[in-house]
Amino acid sequence: MNNLDSAQHSHASTETVSGTVIGLDIGGTKTRGVRFENGAPVRDESAGSSNVQNVSREQAAANLAELFAKIGGGRIDQVYAGAGGIDTDEDAQALADLIAPHASGAHITVVHDSRLLLAAGGASTGVAVIAGTGSAAWGKNDAGEEARAGGWGYLLGDEGSGYWLGREAVRHSLRRMNQGLEPDRLSRALLDSVGVDEPGKLIALFHSPETGRRYWAQQARLVVEAADAGDETSKALVEQAGRDLADLAEQAVRQLGIDGPVILGSGLGMNVQRLQEAFKARLAEEGIVDVRILHQDPVFGVPRLVAEQQG
Repeated sequence: MNNLDSAQHSHASTETVSGTVIGLDIGGTKTRGVRFENGAPVRDESAGSSNVQNVSREQAAANLAELFAKIGGGRIDQVYAGAGGIDTDEDAQALADLIAPHASGAHITVVHDSRLLLAAGGASTGVAVIAGTGSAAWGKNDAGEEARAGGWGYLLGDEGSGYWLGREAVRHSLRRMNQGLEPDRLSRALLDSVGVDEPGKLIALFHSPETGRRYWAQQARLVVEAADAGDETSKALVEQAGRDLADLAEQAVRQLGIDGPVILGSGLGMNVQRLQEAFKARLAEEGIVDVRILHQDPVFGVPRLVAEQQG
């Protein structure tokens, strides 16, 4: 059993939820699963992604089987799963069908993963912004109306995401090559990370079936590290990511007619201070000042969501 940080799940453990609930946060890179007994987390494990937008259906099923072997077993009353790319009832049902063999008799709820983030931030209304492998904003107001912005996937959007930062690092390196310039700090870090010796080889690698959305999203850390080391290009990219994410949040806020809160989460959103500051500054320009950074992982919002369902 993984050790559970009591500070991280203190909010979740106070929710009045009875029975056994499996919470799943299904990202582009991994699937996080937490088993809750009467609202308290008792087991916390991870496996590979089970999002069929990122892996094959067969791989998704195998990863879910691996995860439930760790956190399943015994009676399960409910599974509450949040995943990217859940845009229709059909999307939700397809994922529920993959989960069902591992939770016989359980009530299964599948939602867009941004809902988990809002709940983990202690809010029932407001706007949640995901800044991880991909990006999206989702919110709800007191009238129960919902709004989304972004979440179109990496071919159409994902501005401000890990994938976007990784791709922009590649584009930057290729532009320098076209300008006849030697690789700079960011370009050299990228070349070293992906194992090629000159920028021109990035083109084939980027389009190779051996790489993909997750692979390039993992290169975002190079941009963040270079920015922290003072690289001006990297600083500009990270700050642009923050502004782009803020624009998604602002669109959802305006659709809902609310003032906030806006809660920023996921890997980049929770851990990159430069991005957070640019995000807050951009929203402040629009008069949106109730902005929060998530301090616990989204999966710990599941007890709150289940409590709302049961209530």
